[in-house]
Formats: sequence, structure tokens, C-alpha cells
Amino acid sequence: MSNELPYIVPSPQPEVDETFASYQTTHQFYHEVQTRSEFQDHCQWYYTTAAENRRDLEKMRGELNIMGWFRRR
Repeated sequence: MSNELPYIVPSPQPEVDETFASYQTTHQFYHEVQTRSEFQDHCQWYYTTAAENRRDLEKMRGELNIMGWFRRR
């Protein structure tokens, strides 16, 4: 019976490990690409919003300050 045991229990196949390693590497690559793309989109949004805020600030500085008249008593 002990002679038959090696034939019953299959040995692990290295091809399966290589397939999973390839899948894991591919998954990590696409995850990294997605993360970098999201970060780049966030940075672009941040720079656009900051530029709009700077323009609004300059516009507000050029406007007439009515509340300042009331505080100068």
C-alpha cells in the first residue's frame, strides 16, 4: 500500500504557481496604473481649483469694500 501512495497523491504543479504569479503581477500593475491615474486626476483638479480661487481673490480685492465703510466709524 505504501508503494501506491505516490501515485495517488499528485505532486504540485509549478505551472499553476507561475500562472498565479503572472496574474498577481498583472493585477498589481493595473492597480498601480489606476492609482497613479487617480492621483494625476486629483492633482489636475487641485491646480485648476487653486487657479480659480486665485482669480476670485484678485477679483474680490478689486471690488469696492462696502463693509469697510461701516467699520471705519
